[in-house]
Amino acid sequence: MTRLALFFALLAAPLHAVEKPNIIFILADDLGWADTTPYGHTKYYKTPNIERLAKRGMTFTRAYSASPLCSPTRSSILTGLSPARTGITTPNCHEPQVVLQATPGKAAPPSKKSISPTPVSRLKTEYFTLAEALKQAGYATGHFGKWHLGAEPYSPLQQGFDVDLPHTPGPGPAGSFVAPWKYPNGFVPKSPGEHIEDRMAAEAGAFMEQHKDGPFFLNYWMFSVHAPFDAKKSLIENYRASANPADLQRSPTYAAMIESMDAAVGTLLDTLDRLGIADKTAIVFLSDNGGNMYNEIDGTTPTSNRPLRGGKASVYEGGIRVPCIVSWPGTVAPATRSDAIVQSSDFYPTFLDLLALKPQPDQKFDGISIVPALKGGALEREAIFTYFPHDPPVPDWVPPSVVVTQADWKLIRIFHGGDSGAHRWKLYNLRDDLGETTDLAAKEPERVKQMDARIEAFLKDTGAVVPIPNPKFDPATWKLEDEGKPGIRNAPKRKPAATADDTADPKLQGWRARNSTAVVKDGIVHLTADGADPFLGFGLSQTAGPATLKVRLRSQTGGPGKFESVGAGKDPAAAKSVAFTVAPGEWQELTVELPVKGPLGIVRLHLPATKQAVEIDWIEITAAGKPRRTTF
Repeated sequence: MTRLALFFALLAAPLHAVEKPNIIFILADDLGWADTTPYGHTKYYKTPNIERLAKRGMTFTRAYSASPLCSPTRSSILTGLSPARTGITTPNCHEPQVVLQATPGKAAPPSKKSISPTPVSRLKTEYFTLAEALKQAGYATGHFGKWHLGAEPYSPLQQGFDVDLPHTPGPGPAGSFVAPWKYPNGFVPKSPGEHIEDRMAAEAGAFMEQHKDGPFFLNYWMFSVHAPFDAKKSLIENYRASANPADLQRSPTYAAMIESMDAAVGTLLDTLDRLGIADKTAIVFLSDNGGNMYNEIDGTTPTSNRPLRGGKASVYEGGIRVPCIVSWPGTVAPATRSDAIVQSSDFYPTFLDLLALKPQPDQKFDGISIVPALKGGALEREAIFTYFPHDPPVPDWVPPSVVVTQADWKLIRIFHGGDSGAHRWKLYNLRDDLGETTDLAAKEPERVKQMDARIEAFLKDTGAVVPIPNPKFDPATWKLEDEGKPGIRNAPKRKPAATADDTADPKLQGWRARNSTAVVKDGIVHLTADGADPFLGFGLSQTAGPATLKVRLRSQTGGPGKFESVGAGKDPAAAKSVAFTVAPGEWQELTVELPVKGPLGIVRLHLPATKQAVEIDWIEITAAGKPRRTTF
């Protein structure tokens, strides 16, 4: 071939795949803005690999999740759309009910001024996801870790990913971060005591090696640092020795979880360096919402988001401002910082922009391309919006609301939170008042009016299903001063999910104790009642009944018990149970048939409420013809 012919052949040939950068999207779970060292607000947690990543790219000081809860933010990353548009506004995507369209709510307690909408529970496959866009552009696509946007037929394998591991729809790791864990699809540890994040990082590394000639899209959505709160025991002890009782960040268990999360980031960076493809790989590191301030571990909250107010499940800054680092060789200068306001819905249009890919016909985004900021310039945007029409009773909770952030100003509209069904507003200047301590709404009525007009336009554009006034609201049950105080919602008191005493021992293998303390010693569960109705619960939302329970147990005094399925989540009418009696004294095997049909949801093994511990050797549940035995 002549030189001229070779020249024209090269012009006609398609670009080689490796000329497209590989993309790694690392999404931490519940990692607070103040939980990583590049932000300068922690002395206790150690994140040297995240610092290492920051040296390769740009650290954003004003990055926001689309929601203060995980599933809505995850949907925003994959679609570029606001939760207001998708209708995914709560982390309910592991529940058995399939809801594809948000609808107005039907009822609320008399202590609430508004009724929250019924949210969507699956990411619809009609959306053309980021993974599908990259796959169409020639990328190998792999999802590793947490999904929480729906089981099949809404899993990663139906949303543009070639690989999904461990292919689970649940909200967190299956029972424990440290093996033995329990996944329903046979995904088992390779070694005793293996940490799930070590395993996920290794599997992600193998995917990168397999596709090292590129391009690949690695979607590594970590289980860390979501509940259950457990970690490698050696790391916990290391941090226990250095914990400062005066520091708001003082949980050794959480600090150990942070270290394992950071080590997984290090594994990915080491793999890129070893394969010689670091300069051809873009990396995004983000968290799905702010740090957890409502559970308890080691006698304290998991973390503190100070100087920010609030945390996960709150629309104050602590719930939605998150760590974000972007490394993109050739585009992003290393070791730089940006104060530009960016949001999780921005990354999809940003990737299309940088890769010169066109969106689908009639495809729209609520996010924007942040390429100007990545290149060190200013970012032109009018505002960002956070839609959260719910009010879980966490510290600093806000009634169902929507937020607009515009430069230094932040306005919270509380739906129907004023008098006679009118809205109510909170206004903060984040430049002067980062901790959101002074509400300026009364002093700035014109600014409130202008910013609220943006909110109204946003809600109209997205077609958001919004809260409606509660016709049964009773002013006698409501006090403004109770707003933001955890647990003051006229809700029945119960032990919160994933507390220290139900998840501290990974040998429970996913079973959780309620109204009781469960400790495993020498392969036996010792269940001690803390209340009138002690029980063990286990999630089986993807398994249908009827079910058979077999259990080997011993109780010195004996007493009544029951096996129960709560198959419809919040619908108490769907609960089915069968009573049994535990004889006193000797070890015994009980068999209970539960004739419930449909999804089992959560199964509960209620046991006698006695002063002496009930001992349990093993529990076996058979449903759909498959026995599931837990040997402790």
